[in-house]
Amino acid sequence: MPIRKSNHLALSWEGCLEADRIKRSKRPVRCTAEQPTCSRWPRTGPVLEMLFARRLACTCNSRTNMTVPSVTSMQETLSKRQTPMGRFTIAAKHHISIAEIYESELVDIEKAIAHYEQAADYYKGEESNSSANKCLLKVGAYSAQLEQYQKAIEIYEQVGANTMDNPLLKYSAKEYFFKASLCHFIVDELNAKIAVEKYEEMFPAFSDSRECKLLKKLLDATEEQNAEAFTDAVKDYDSISRLDQWHTTLLLRIKKSIQGDEGDLK
Repeated sequence: MPIRKSNHLALSWEGCLEADRIKRSKRPVRCTAEQPTCSRWPRTGPVLEMLFARRLACTCNSRTNMTVPSVTSMQETLSKRQTPMGRFTIAAKHHISIAEIYESELVDIEKAIAHYEQAADYYKGEESNSSANKCLLKVGAYSAQLEQYQKAIEIYEQVGANTMDNPLLKYSAKEYFFKASLCHFIVDELNAKIAVEKYEEMFPAFSDSRECKLLKKLLDATEEQNAEAFTDAVKDYDSISRLDQWHTTLLLRIKKSIQGDEGDLK
């Protein structure tokens, strides 16, 4: 009677290795900042992409007590590990995720700015100019809110210059030059006049834009110290092109320089 081999002995060497690999892949893994995975997450594909299935938390119980600062620390570490391997685009995405955490959950705008700037640098390294510009615009908006006007001006001028020659993006350039002009306006009225003239020369289409016409009305009203004319100009523009909170904030700051200002645009 032939001796029957066991299933274990019948397995080839490669089969044994594969069985062992499958067994180990199903073994539970403790979630930590250094090993941010768990048995309920897929174990295939790039590790860093897998980590962002849920940006800041995992559904498993072992991560429910992880605080947001721990997650940001983890993401910063992961981002640093990508740059030596040349994965600058992946690293940039991690910095954007960290910046969004600081924006919405930790409300630390200074740190959000730092991470958006880092993301922009990485995108530039990969020549992803469109993605870099998106990050820079975030930096510019927050810089203006924090009264870092010169920094905001440089960013808006840079992005405006980058987009005005692009057939698909050139119509956005007028908005960036408009924002740069408002930042100039807060610093100094004469600076704003010079800036508007420069932008008209750089980008002739800016001269015919509603944004440029509004700026000129505001400059005249400020020169005449006419708060009512300033408010009327803003209202006329807002009735057609709705101003968002960012524009309204900067316009209020400009209006406060006019004598007799009551602190609103109504």
